[in-house]
Amino acid sequence: MYAWGLWDWGSAAFNAVITTFVFTVYLTSDAFGPGADQKLGWALAAAGLLVAVFAPVSGQRADRSGRRTFWLTVNTLLVVATSAAMFLVAPTPDLLWLGLLLLAAGNIFFEFASVNYNAMLNQISTPSTVGRVSGLGWGLGYIGGIVLLLIVYFGLISPEVGMFGITGENGMDVRVTMLICAVWTLLFSLPVILTVRDERGPRTAGGRTGLVESYRLLFRSVADLWRTDRNTVYFLLASAVFRDGLAGVFTFGGVIAAGTFGFDAGQVIVFGVAANLVAGVATILFGALDDRLGPKRVIVLSLASMIVAGTGIFFLHELGTMLFWVLGLVLCIFVGPAQSASRTFLARLIPAGHEGQVFGLYATTGRAVSFMAPAAFSLALTLGMAVNGAATSDEVQYWGIVGIVAVLLAGLLLLLPVRSRTRRDSALVQPPVA
Repeated sequence: MYAWGLWDWGSAAFNAVITTFVFTVYLTSDAFGPGADQKLGWALAAAGLLVAVFAPVSGQRADRSGRRTFWLTVNTLLVVATSAAMFLVAPTPDLLWLGLLLLAAGNIFFEFASVNYNAMLNQISTPSTVGRVSGLGWGLGYIGGIVLLLIVYFGLISPEVGMFGITGENGMDVRVTMLICAVWTLLFSLPVILTVRDERGPRTAGGRTGLVESYRLLFRSVADLWRTDRNTVYFLLASAVFRDGLAGVFTFGGVIAAGTFGFDAGQVIVFGVAANLVAGVATILFGALDDRLGPKRVIVLSLASMIVAGTGIFFLHELGTMLFWVLGLVLCIFVGPAQSASRTFLARLIPAGHEGQVFGLYATTGRAVSFMAPAAFSLALTLGMAVNGAATSDEVQYWGIVGIVAVLLAGLLLLLPVRSRTRRDSALVQPPVA
């Protein structure tokens, strides 16, 4: 269990440091020329499209071969390699596309690795511990990302002369950070790679299948799922919507903190640290509640609490920074538990032997609606400008929270009719491996 959870701790280097706070910010700096932010968006959109197309087939083939640990290892090593290669991206416009290519490739490999990682949840847990195990992983991911962020920020990026005498000249502080991220990911991925063994046996009987045949099997299984278990299909749809809302909380939280509540860059980082620590601890603690009350109740409680907190930020924004600290952290308390419980909810529904395939669909559905939170945020700003007669969106930026709340509410309403249960043929009713 702890070996599995440490993968989340290690992979947070890619999520928190590379994708969120450091490398993407570096690529969109003036050193890489005008329009870098737009090109970044297109690169990540292309990566998301490839994940949406290939993730279910990747998971399905891992299921059929019984080699989840093998493919987790392969894709994790590819994440490590792309992270390390980012060291080559010096701050010049000529290298922008190299940086974007590496970032997009890293995202693809990370998502593929996550499919096999999530599929192991049933393998290393039982019906009475699945919530705690999933919560441990998510919590370690949040906390691990912040620990590494603090190390590289105060050790390399913030000081004029950092560890090992490294400075910001020629982007060396960021570039060395990428090497540290690669080592961090590799180091904390080794426990699960070395301890969780691939299951041999009936699953290998199908032999190797080509790509075309894999898609035929995928479409056949989706059709069977729709005929025999629409409850799972409905959950995949609901979770895709509310997970995008959850992602929007972190994506736009810093934007609102700076634009509406006047946080400077340092205060945003401090809030980010606090937010991730709160989310991490809450996720671990809520894991036990997941096992006791069931994942659906945890998700409903989390989404309802976030909707209330987000609405409070909108209506009470004039109270200033203290309001954002309080209600912003309330939002963060429930992000992790909702994400973790979503994973355990699905784990209870998946028939044994189909974990990778269904978690591949989980990744695909999430990618398919990943436009919702950004679009709702922008539409809410447009509405705010119209209502208030504002000339620019900066004047009504607090309206953006309305868009995020709307996505969370839509996900909650879609979730309510979904039945919460454990399938009799789920791997959770099978004895877990050591």
